[in-house]
Amino acid sequence: MKLLFIGDIVGKPGRALIRAGITRLVERHGIDLVVANVENAAGGNGITRDIGDAIRDQGVDVMTTGNHVWDKREALEYIELEPRLLRPANFPTGAPGSGHIVVKTRAGDSVGVINAMGRVFMAPLDNPFVVIRDEIAAVREQAPIILVDFHAEATSEKIAMGWHLDGQVTAVVGTHTHVQSADNRVLPGGTAYITDVGMTGPHDSVIGVDKRVVLNRFLTSMPGRFDTATGDPRLHGVIVTADAATGHATGIERLSLTPSDLEAMSATGPAR
Repeated sequence: MKLLFIGDIVGKPGRALIRAGITRLVERHGIDLVVANVENAAGGNGITRDIGDAIRDQGVDVMTTGNHVWDKREALEYIELEPRLLRPANFPTGAPGSGHIVVKTRAGDSVGVINAMGRVFMAPLDNPFVVIRDEIAAVREQAPIILVDFHAEATSEKIAMGWHLDGQVTAVVGTHTHVQSADNRVLPGGTAYITDVGMTGPHDSVIGVDKRVVLNRFLTSMPGRFDTATGDPRLHGVIVTADAATGHATGIERLSLTPSDLEAMSATGPAR
């Protein structure tokens, strides 16, 4: 089984890459399920119903989020209507939506997806290392394959979560920092891991934001509107290969693709 996870989609440039790339990636690599982090998809902050529905229609099966999940007020209603839009499971009781879901692949296999958020340099939510156990238990009987999006700032916290869940889930993929890390590997217990999948959006930027605005903030400490940049769009993601019977990962491959890379896929056919 192959799972494709797309790193944080940022604004219009990120959405354009999804529109151009998902079908090609699925066909090229024989992908069974597509998951993407969408918390920055609407203008660089938050998610709306129209944008979420469009991302789903373009081939994303499950959408995860993080600390920007509520930046657009309509997300409060949308997340109740769209069960495949997740929010971090360790939000306190009473928050709308869910932190996990079990979905079927194109071949009919069950996959569990869990969303959690770190607490180091982040909002003081419930302890993700404790909450994640209940989330795994909620999906384990239905799905041997489980993917966790751990949305966190500190690399140490992400790495700790990888070791915490090694052998219990198929993959732990980090999101939030928008910079793809080069530490993808399969841990000894059979869990695929990467500290950060990266960003699907404009890389001629500061983590997706117009670099001129960010530089002015650093130089003058004056506020400015954080507009989404446009240059050098790249799709960042990982492909996790797993044994559907055991739930153990057998590989994890990083992707960093330009629009030209995605266009070339339609001419080269399936990967061998």
